[in-house]
Amino acid sequence: MSVFIPTYFSPISQYSEIVKSDAIVFEMEDNFQKQSYRNRCYIFNSNGKQLLNIPVKDGSKEVSSRKKTKDMLVENNVSWQDHHLKSLQTAYRTSPFYEFYEDDLLPIFTKKYKYLQDVNIDTFLFVTDALQINQDYSKTKEYHLEVNNDYRDLASVKNQPEKLVGKYIQMFDDKHGFLPNLSILDLLFMEGPNTISYL
Repeated sequence: MSVFIPTYFSPISQYSEIVKSDAIVFEMEDNFQKQSYRNRCYIFNSNGKQLLNIPVKDGSKEVSSRKKTKDMLVENNVSWQDHHLKSLQTAYRTSPFYEFYEDDLLPIFTKKYKYLQDVNIDTFLFVTDALQINQDYSKTKEYHLEVNNDYRDLASVKNQPEKLVGKYIQMFDDKHGFLPNLSILDLLFMEGPNTISYL
């Protein structure tokens, strides 16, 4: 059993651990942290590394500095879905496998979400389906400071893992060099079914 925080089109490092885990538990009781992969991912475009960020607002009524991630609402007054989809199309349209996954990807950018967690679970389901791995998951009911097989720190942007997957060809690596640990989408659009062997 491995514990992860659901993140937005998670970084490669997170999927590297997910594919090795026999049981996935998603942390539902943690506090939201800004500048984490909970509401952002990084892709590779012609200018280099590009941030895709989901705008969020706090769903709780009480005034408190601690907001649970599961209570974070998606800010839908901003057309973030259009922006993210266009960014992915611009960056990966000519990649080897983008077209292969595009139809399955579209619902994430057309569905109206209320909670951030629902977006992240849907991106997880999209990726596990694309990788053809049958990864069931459960959700935590309470927060534990210490757990076995704790991969929750992979949700932190600052926490770059020491061991990363091997290099693969990227869209603009001739211009910018290799960018490690981008969103799993970068690897998926470049390697397709071969993604699993990199992870």
